[in-house]
Amino acid sequence: MALANRLVGNTALTPALEVTLTGVTLMFSGDAFIAITGATASCSVNGETVNQHTTIAVRRDDVLIVGAAEKGVRSYLAFAGGLKADRVLGSVSTYMTAGFGGHEGRALKEGDELELSDSPVGISMLETPMQYRLPMLQAWSVRAGRSCETISVDDPTSLFETKLTVASRSDRMGIKLEGKSFKTDADGQMPSAPVFPGVIQCPQDGDLFVLSVDAGTTGGYPRVAKIARMDLHVLGQLRPGNSLTLIERKDEDAARELQEKHNYWRAWLPDVADVI
Repeated sequence: MALANRLVGNTALTPALEVTLTGVTLMFSGDAFIAITGATASCSVNGETVNQHTTIAVRRDDVLIVGAAEKGVRSYLAFAGGLKADRVLGSVSTYMTAGFGGHEGRALKEGDELELSDSPVGISMLETPMQYRLPMLQAWSVRAGRSCETISVDDPTSLFETKLTVASRSDRMGIKLEGKSFKTDADGQMPSAPVFPGVIQCPQDGDLFVLSVDAGTTGGYPRVAKIARMDLHVLGQLRPGNSLTLIERKDEDAARELQEKHNYWRAWLPDVADVI
């Protein structure tokens, strides 16, 4: 989303559209500048192919089609000036479970009309440099650390060396990982405790769950690992059937590598620290 916003002159967290798997078709009632990033998808304006990672000028009555995701899961569509959306608790993200934020607290449907917050001024036609275009993969690796709790899995080494598979039971709340079952030294009576995106839980059945951006604030399952902050954005593109390998990092190493990642990206995304 930050990359799409960069191409239309917005700040990284300016409200944009998140398009999951199936694509979207939009008709414009006025001139606008847009950009599309994220999942690999066929995109067109009035039937003519347009590229991702570029600034695109559209005119009144133009029809944009963002096709179904071919690799990855989510495409991001940014508009110069940003979208108007309902702000709740400091965020305009749509939280469909509770029905608030975004556009009437729900997914978009045919006939919805979206408005831009501001008229674009002085837009430059840009392309994302190749070194900043995130690849969409089928096999992913993310850095992770062991839990700071006394609860541990029976084979912590294999937790970080096993190629796991993203299950179909995956959404913005959590991602189930299959391929190996683990046991913990919890007795099944663990009290709920704070959790956050990136925490990896191990319920009694032994399958791992990675908490994602819509995770709850507390959980009662053992927390056996945590994905490092610099790789949390990868969770948004994990597709059922993809493989995922956890690469172990100590906390101090993860903190250093986060700073290195900020330094690398800041040349193109000055506000990268707001999103990674």
